[in-house]
Amino acid sequence: QVQLVESGGGLVQPGGSLRLSCAASGSIFRIPVMGWYRQAPGKQRELVAIINSSSGTNYADSVKGRFTISGDNAKNQVDLQMNSLKPEDTAVYYCNVVVLGKNLVHTTYWGKGTQVTVSS
Repeated sequence: QVQLVESGGGLVQPGGSLRLSCAASGSIFRIPVMGWYRQAPGKQRELVAIINSSSGTNYADSVKGRFTISGDNAKNQVDLQMNSLKPEDTAVYYCNVVVLGKNLVHTTYWGKGTQVTVSS
């Protein structure tokens, strides 16, 4: 009943910027957790940034000061502003949300992923 649409990935040069967006739609009462993960070839998926309605925001140490996560609860949308991009940021980025549905059940959803490539 819930679908995620990711956008904003692409190819940029080192030092450049990208803004990722994830919009959720469907039977949604509230989204208490919104986040972004990434996975590079040969590596495990890792947390990039997350918003928890109870505890606030958290970032991976590798992106602190460069990335900013923001949520718009009214639009059921979460964005990730990525600045000062490095080649090490190259990965598939996945939107992740925990949805409290109108049926009052918590369910985790993953986006299909969007490619971010940082290369000169």
